Amino acid sequence: MVKKKALGAVAGAVIAAMALAGCGGSSGGGSGTVIYANYKDGDGFTDTLRDEFKAQAGSTGWQVEYLDGKNDGNFQIDQLNEALEQKPSAIVLLPADSASIVPTVQKANEMGIPIVCVNRFPDGGEYLKSYSDDLEAGRMQGEFMAKALPQGAKVVYLKGASGNAAAEGRWEGFKKYCLDQRSDVKLLAFADAQWSTAVAMKDMSLWLDMFPQIDAVICGNDGMAMGAIAALKGAGRLQGCLVSGVDASDDALKAIKAGEMAQTVKQDAAGQAKGVFTLVQQAMQGQKPENVLVPFTAITRENVSQFAK
Repeated sequence: MVKKKALGAVAGAVIAAMALAGCGGSSGGGSGTVIYANYKDGDGFTDTLRDEFKAQAGSTGWQVEYLDGKNDGNFQIDQLNEALEQKPSAIVLLPADSASIVPTVQKANEMGIPIVCVNRFPDGGEYLKSYSDDLEAGRMQGEFMAKALPQGAKVVYLKGASGNAAAEGRWEGFKKYCLDQRSDVKLLAFADAQWSTAVAMKDMSLWLDMFPQIDAVICGNDGMAMGAIAALKGAGRLQGCLVSGVDASDDALKAIKAGEMAQTVKQDAAGQAKGVFTLVQQAMQGQKPENVLVPFTAITRENVSQFAK
């Protein structure tokens, strides 16, 4: 966690050293190509990551090949196996499937090709990462709700895809810092809404039919929060219901300014992308990088003007 920075830095250094050792501790080799393998184009946050990385890499003269995995683990594996035949100098990876990608990561390790991951991470193999601690996002949501909710409040939770590390971390953080601290707060319902606005709207509409009192909706990302808000508006029950999300999307910032949403937690896509660029650059230069930890920021009506465009 962030409060254990010293330990985290040591761990990051150890992991980075292992990664580079697995990569032959070298670089400057390879074809001079960087492979950027996204799990799926068209996702607002990961598109921002890619575009920010592209802006950083544009001044380097690197030849960067951008791949769209179409959210298909097998397709992405085929893409990367083909890319490995080029012997690229580095790979940026957002895995479509964290488990099935492991043998491909290990193959790159054996070939001495550095891998840098962001946003999503493989279940094994050696890699560097630019990341934010998702437990911290959940903590910020939990602490906000623990303070803001009335006595005896009833809440629902819309989670990202089950098994996804970000989804699990955000849920655990909220549970620890709200539900475990406020025994009077009742969790009425919990659903895997798959990060989807449409699924969240459907789940929320069902819950509104089931429960006459819902004081808050906590969401693993802003897309699901937008779906919840649409359902609450449709039922005439948005007023008095606190909605929280993660990502600080433009829609979420506008909703906070309009009084329709209580909180979002900014995941810094630009900061993560700059971290990826730094790690790739250092690995290609034969340095021994440390993982980059990018903090979250809580945003409410009090400070939204600092972030809204």
